[in-house]
Amino acid sequence: MSTVDLFALSPRVQKLKETLSAFVENECIPAEKIFHDQLGKGQDRWSIIPPIIEDLKKKARALGLWNLWIPKGYKESPGLTNLEYATLCEIMGRSAFAPEATNCAAPDTGNMEVLIKYGNDAQKQKWLVPLMEGQIRSAFAMTEPRVASSDATNIETLITPVKNAAGVSTHYVINGRKWWISGAGDPRCKVYILMGKSDPGNASVHKQQSVIIVPSDTPGITTLRALNVYGYDDAPHGHCEMIFENVVVGAENMVLGEGRGFEIVQGRLGPGRIHHCMRGIGAAERALDHHIARVTDPSRRTFGKVLFQHGKVLHDIAESRIEIDAGRLLVLRAADAIDKVGAKGALNQIAIAKVMVPAMVNRVVDRAIQAHGGGGVSDDFPMAYLWATNRTLRIADGPDEVHNQTIAKTELRRAQKVQQVLESQKERTSAIRRELGLKEPAVVPIRTTGKAKL
Repeated sequence: MSTVDLFALSPRVQKLKETLSAFVENECIPAEKIFHDQLGKGQDRWSIIPPIIEDLKKKARALGLWNLWIPKGYKESPGLTNLEYATLCEIMGRSAFAPEATNCAAPDTGNMEVLIKYGNDAQKQKWLVPLMEGQIRSAFAMTEPRVASSDATNIETLITPVKNAAGVSTHYVINGRKWWISGAGDPRCKVYILMGKSDPGNASVHKQQSVIIVPSDTPGITTLRALNVYGYDDAPHGHCEMIFENVVVGAENMVLGEGRGFEIVQGRLGPGRIHHCMRGIGAAERALDHHIARVTDPSRRTFGKVLFQHGKVLHDIAESRIEIDAGRLLVLRAADAIDKVGAKGALNQIAIAKVMVPAMVNRVVDRAIQAHGGGGVSDDFPMAYLWATNRTLRIADGPDEVHNQTIAKTELRRAQKVQQVLESQKERTSAIRRELGLKEPAVVPIRTTGKAKL
């Protein structure tokens, strides 16, 4: 792995990197095929958890590789900054199962962060504690099939408050349809963090939404189907379409308060977006490893040459290395900004990384696929799955188009100042000419055809 460490890491983090790298390379990656061997068949794919996952979790915990994602500053944190965690999360991204094995997997991390930041003591005790212990899993229910969910003001699911005589909400009735609810297929998923409208008539479109905790065994919930991602169903985790029909939950399940949904979701998504990018760098590194191994295999020759002896192959290797290192620096910069100014202050840096990195990962993976020929699109190698999962990240947690708007709007705030600077430079050029006794250059035509006669 080639990287220039521009950020000094403490001896503790260096040790964690070594331990985590050994765990991922020697335990998690070799366990991937075992996981698929242990999956249930047919409908049992959604009821059987491959035992290898629990084995990995026990090993990770014994090695001190547990809940590393929780940022410094929270009492639940192991004490790492976002920047320090970025260097570790990249390593986790090399394996599909390392994040879960270390209790650092989405959507649980985002849901735990909601509870850490905004949950009350009772909510933390009931849901955060078992999530942090890895005893249960969770899902985040936001996206809907009937509206453009990239604009969260479009969300239609209703969280209708039922009030007592004093006008205080005693419970809520939820009605709506959600899809792409990652993790909802897992039998260990015991809770949904759901976003919906509790006050659809509010004049402020950003005060209409609330976030509420929904136990997964609450009556009225139907899991319709697991959606495939380029043919992968990701069982038993799954990405599900669900119906909530007259689902009743108590007022104690409301997070932070009615109308605070946008605030909560933004607080949840900021760090989560950068976590995806961190893992993406690791996925790209793994693809490049396979790319290098393939093109240097002496048994694979075309037109009398080993593959790497062809110029195009060398070009592709170089392009991948350049793009990975550039992406890593963007991710580290965003993580560092979150540490220094918070996720809201680092919004632009997060958006830049979120647009650049997933697209970069797919280019790197695609080059590795090409070098493998037919093998590259098969499941004999990891690239097809890496491509599918990372392609979704150009949509998940905000599509590229939304983040590009954020980036462009931030740039355009400089427009007036830029115009002033450019005008000042023109004026200064004229002033220098006057000081030197020079005239403004006249425009002399190169040629003319003379005056036209009407």
